[in-house]
Amino acid sequence: MSEILELSDEEPIIRLAKALSSPTRYKIVKLLLDKEMDISSIAKRMKQTEANTSAQIKFLERAGVLDSRYEPGAHGVRKVCKTRVKKIILNIV
Repeated sequence: MSEILELSDEEPIIRLAKALSSPTRYKIVKLLLDKEMDISSIAKRMKQTEANTSAQIKFLERAGVLDSRYEPGAHGVRKVCKTRVKKIILNIV
C-alpha cells in the first residue's frame, strides 16, 4: 500500500471528491484503513446489501482509493478489499 496519493490533474481530483462525498463511501474507506475485508463483511458492518456495497466499492476503486482481489470462498469466490492510501494530497494550481 502506498501511504500517500497525490493528485494534481482536474479529472482525478473531481473523481476522488465525488467518491468521498458520499457518507457511505467515506465510512467504507475508514473501515478498511486498518484491515482488509470482503464485500459480505463490509455490507454487514455498514448495514447495506452486498449489491449496494459492491457498487460503492467499484466507485472507490475507480477513484484510486481502494484495491480489491478475488480469493476462494465458501460459495465460490469472494472479493477482498483494502485501502490503497492513508493520506491524500490535492494540488490545486
